[in-house]
Amino acid sequence: MQYEGAVKEDGRGKTIWDKFAHTFGKVADLSNADVAVDQYHRFEEDIQLMADMGMDAYRFSIAWSRILPNGTGQVNQAGVDHYNRFIDALLSKGIEPYVTLYHWDLPQALEDRYNGWLDRQIVYDFAEYAETCFEAFGDRVRHWVTLNEPHTVAVQGYDAGLQAPGRCSLLLHLYCRSGDSATEPYVVAHNFILAHAKVSDVYRKKYKAAQNGELGIAFDVMWFEPMTNTTADIEAAKRGQEFQLGWFADPFFFGDYPASMRSRVGDRLPRFTAAEAALVKGALDFVGINHYTTYYTKHNSTDLVGRLLHNTLADTGTISLPFRNGKAIGDRANSIWLYIVPSGMRSLMNYVKERYNSPPIYVTENGKRRPPWRGGWVLDLKCGARSL
Repeated sequence: MQYEGAVKEDGRGKTIWDKFAHTFGKVADLSNADVAVDQYHRFEEDIQLMADMGMDAYRFSIAWSRILPNGTGQVNQAGVDHYNRFIDALLSKGIEPYVTLYHWDLPQALEDRYNGWLDRQIVYDFAEYAETCFEAFGDRVRHWVTLNEPHTVAVQGYDAGLQAPGRCSLLLHLYCRSGDSATEPYVVAHNFILAHAKVSDVYRKKYKAAQNGELGIAFDVMWFEPMTNTTADIEAAKRGQEFQLGWFADPFFFGDYPASMRSRVGDRLPRFTAAEAALVKGALDFVGINHYTTYYTKHNSTDLVGRLLHNTLADTGTISLPFRNGKAIGDRANSIWLYIVPSGMRSLMNYVKERYNSPPIYVTENGKRRPPWRGGWVLDLKCGARSL
């Protein structure tokens, strides 16, 4: 949870990010999210600021471990009460809640019990948690985001090991104590897709008629421009997008992963049974897009990384950079990876429209990071704003 804080209050259970952030060497500046921006205590102030700004919608995340501290079983009523107050406060100001069910913070109990998203049991436990939220909040919440940036979790959490739970096989496990970068990202992604499909099925059968809501996923999507106009680089940019958005979105529209992934990943890429494919296809009511930047992409002709190890980057056969011939693709924001390229948004929207036959789209995250200044505002389009 990026903003809520209050990690030990009112019965909240421990999460994989609590453990990760408190493990020495995992966070460069030794910070953690124990307080963050303290929205748990300051949500009324935050919501008033939103109203003052004229906002009419707000996307926030529910902490799974605040609802079900052990991941399953006993419901924590204090957590339910908190989010009821939060939702009611938004609605009282005319602000529509857009609620994310999973924002990376898996209950540590499920990680300890069966390695979390690596095990098929997570599909059923996530559905139990989601249904608990539908029952508690669905009379007022119409827009549900089941998963936030599953691609980021699969790659950063199970391939590179840079985010919780910090699994990888890089450098022969000198960096991560456990994991397999060649297979685990694909297993986790598969379970994410099945989990959303299961939740969608439950919602449509039991809740949609009365609650009239919709369910989608917030996909993290960069746009890729070919480094050159060569066929190899044009194909590389297309392949890079298929290994990013297509990996997670294609199954919901076509019933399977992109052909380029089947070809390049081979048996390491899980397969859907006929029943699973039928459950997955059509299970998205809308496409959420988290888009921040655009990079140039070229074909990886040397594939040195692929010769040393198997991972998702090597599997794409691409190299993506924000520079071409020494010139940046756009002005850099206050993040080393984020370059401002407005045309990338238009290109991405057209891509989604054309590839998936004009689905409903919400831009669930977008913006740039800027340094704070004393007495002014810090604005993060993911989290709202607060006066300093």
